[in-house]
Amino acid sequence: MLSDQEIRHAIQVMRQTFPNASTTLEADSTYHFLLATILSAQSTDKSVNQVTPALFARYPQATDLAQASLDEVEPYIKQLGLYHNKAKFLVKCSQELVEHFGGQVPNTRKELMTLSGVGRKVADVVLAECFGIPAFAVDTHVSRVARRLGMVAPQATLLQIEHRLMDAVPKEQWLDGHHSMIFWGRYQCTSRNPKCATCPLQSMCAFYHQN
Repeated sequence: MLSDQEIRHAIQVMRQTFPNASTTLEADSTYHFLLATILSAQSTDKSVNQVTPALFARYPQATDLAQASLDEVEPYIKQLGLYHNKAKFLVKCSQELVEHFGGQVPNTRKELMTLSGVGRKVADVVLAECFGIPAFAVDTHVSRVARRLGMVAPQATLLQIEHRLMDAVPKEQWLDGHHSMIFWGRYQCTSRNPKCATCPLQSMCAFYHQN
């Protein structure tokens, strides 16, 4: 497995390759960013960004969406996968925000994770992006890249991956590291047909040496 120094070097190479890597979800408020992040589960950011403008225009505040029926919400997100469940999450989450947090998005992981549709990854993304609170969110791209490179064991859990990356990378670099690994997973170390032949991390990559 890679050492702390090797992990930092790998992420530095990713950052140099994709220097402008950042969130690609589009939202005009913390509340809407939370909704977009919930919607992004098993959907691409691009597809989420296609449906959210109309959704956000119709429901500008948590108090608006909290009163909506599923039949009203579902048409806005129907082109996304799992839209039935996601509509339930959006409405219930909005109700919980109104009931427990005065309609405002809380800024602690513990409170965020009490909301419907919000797991650790969504909470970490919101904390880092919206509140500037250091977190290293682990999504499918980050987990795939970490396992393939040998930053973690092949069977490492998402929580184990998160802790390993947080241990190896300085806290002030967690957000950039998160974005760099996502872009690496999207455009270089893709799920299917990864670009191993042109990868600058060949020499340290466990996946490359096994194939």
